Amino acid sequence: MTELFAVIRREFVYIRYYFDLQLRQIFWYWVLGMAIGSLVSVFAKDRIHALFAGMQGKKLGLFGIIPACLLGIASPLCMYGTVPIAASFRKQGMREDWLAAFMMASVLLNPQLIIYSAALGTKALLARIISCFLCGCAAGLLVHAFCRKKEFFSFDSFEEWKNRDTHPNLFIRYLLNFARNVRATGLYFLIGILLSALFQRYVPQDVMVNLFGGDQAWGILMAATIGVPLYACGGGTIPLLQSWLADGMSLGSAAAFMVTGPATKITNLGALKIVMGWKRFALYLVFVMIFSFVCGLAVNLI
Repeated sequence: MTELFAVIRREFVYIRYYFDLQLRQIFWYWVLGMAIGSLVSVFAKDRIHALFAGMQGKKLGLFGIIPACLLGIASPLCMYGTVPIAASFRKQGMREDWLAAFMMASVLLNPQLIIYSAALGTKALLARIISCFLCGCAAGLLVHAFCRKKEFFSFDSFEEWKNRDTHPNLFIRYLLNFARNVRATGLYFLIGILLSALFQRYVPQDVMVNLFGGDQAWGILMAATIGVPLYACGGGTIPLLQSWLADGMSLGSAAAFMVTGPATKITNLGALKIVMGWKRFALYLVFVMIFSFVCGLAVNLI
């Protein structure tokens, strides 16, 4: 029994060491991400959505997909916040391909997640931003090609989104938004660090290299696949990705994971199923898996 307690204590020390090391490395990225995300949400969110709404009167044609993607990335809302906003744009006559690009980009990335991802290094950050932007463009192009003359989304089940950033004092409004960010991401962030510590302690490095390393298509496919069940929160997966990249995960595999993860997050899927219906929802899942796989291959080739 004494030996058992000694082993448990030793393992606890190791895991605490890895946990503390990981926490020190990315804690301030998490705090900065929430700080900037709250700034955008409180002070720039309405402006971003006004810019998107203002595109309606401009004859941008298919090229409108590009600013729609950029504004989707800049929007701080989650998918359940984005869908009602998109519904209001639809009522104003917004094009379906622009809406698809805006919503796809919004699902994949936001200012807060960009700051989180900086902890992964410049190459991984650029891979995430570029792949998410291109995924949004691809979604818009596909909707334009196949649903040009009919509605792709059905927003009937969504009510108008209620803005919670309404306190008259701007500073208190910001603090309340920041507190909501802490509550929404804090637990997942700590779980992600704990899982990373467990991986570092108990999963040999050569296993990660064999599974996700090199330029092998199999590793990219595996990374894209595990992004489906494992992704719960952007802040929670950053510690895992940082650990995996350090252990030999290829950048292409990481890029594939960073596409399928947020695109198949359970809350996002719930909202998208409602506005798409089963047939188009299934096509969406196929599109995400194919794009992430091709994206991962391209990143590794580059």
